[in-house]
Amino acid sequence: MHRITRRALLVGLGGVALAGCTTNRAGGSGTDGAVAGGSGVALPPVTVNTALGPVVVPGAPLRVIALDTDVFDSALTLGIAPVGAARPALDAHYPEYWPQSRTAAIAYVGPAGAPDLATIRSLRPDLILSNQMRDGDRYDALRELAPTVLTQTTGAPWKANFQLHAQALSRQAAAAAFVGSYQRHVSQVTAALSDAKVAGRKVSLVRFVEGGGIRLYGKQSFPGVVLSDAGVGRPDAQNVDQSDFEIPLDQIARADGDLLLYGTYGDPDRSGANTVLASSGWQALGAVKAHRAFPVDDQLWFEGIGYTGANYVLDELQRFLGA
Repeated sequence: MHRITRRALLVGLGGVALAGCTTNRAGGSGTDGAVAGGSGVALPPVTVNTALGPVVVPGAPLRVIALDTDVFDSALTLGIAPVGAARPALDAHYPEYWPQSRTAAIAYVGPAGAPDLATIRSLRPDLILSNQMRDGDRYDALRELAPTVLTQTTGAPWKANFQLHAQALSRQAAAAAFVGSYQRHVSQVTAALSDAKVAGRKVSLVRFVEGGGIRLYGKQSFPGVVLSDAGVGRPDAQNVDQSDFEIPLDQIARADGDLLLYGTYGDPDRSGANTVLASSGWQALGAVKAHRAFPVDDQLWFEGIGYTGANYVLDELQRFLGA
């Protein structure tokens, strides 16, 4: 079955986004902002039921701040380039699965979990998006700057969170189109894996985290959900209803699988990645000995929490499994 390249996928997804958007509000540019029926009349305010209760947000907000990677993906997926965004502290740039043309104008507002409020204020936002895990302790300060919509957490509930983001952004029609597109992509990948007779292989997900050690990812994580959607099995140690957990190096055998995919957050030395990859325990893993252990883009597989990220993960998964 034909595999979708990142370029082709992005072009296709861009068409879906444009199909779900209406004409820009006067004074807007690109796909930022919308009007009712293309009439030039601004949409009315929307009440969004957030993790901290109802929040009234402007209809089709133009100046959006994204304070975590999931809302970054949601906004861009729905055709809105944030005026400002945070990113994980050890990430030097915005995710490269988005072309630079989509991200170059986005102002950096500081690290996720510790954004600079003065910078956010200077960008004159009309909506701030994040989650309670990252920004619950500064919610009152943020909502003084603009209506602030927080989900409870990120990761596993990314599909439900996307719907909330779409409501806050007045992009429900585009959201529905993306959900349908993703479901079709899942069906295509699942069929390809079945045809190639590799659907039974168990895929291990490992992340080396600077300051956090060796992490194995379970089913209740963003990549875990995507693998589950594709019908891909997990090693017993990771076939658990939790997001992730740390292991010491002497338990690295729990990272084994028929296919092993690993990412690195931060410096490869300080995260322990280089030490683990050179260890005898790692070299003894069946996936490593079979040459079926591959590095993946950490910003995509572990931070690209949204429908565009998920579509790219599906495509790479199919390639790694040789289907």
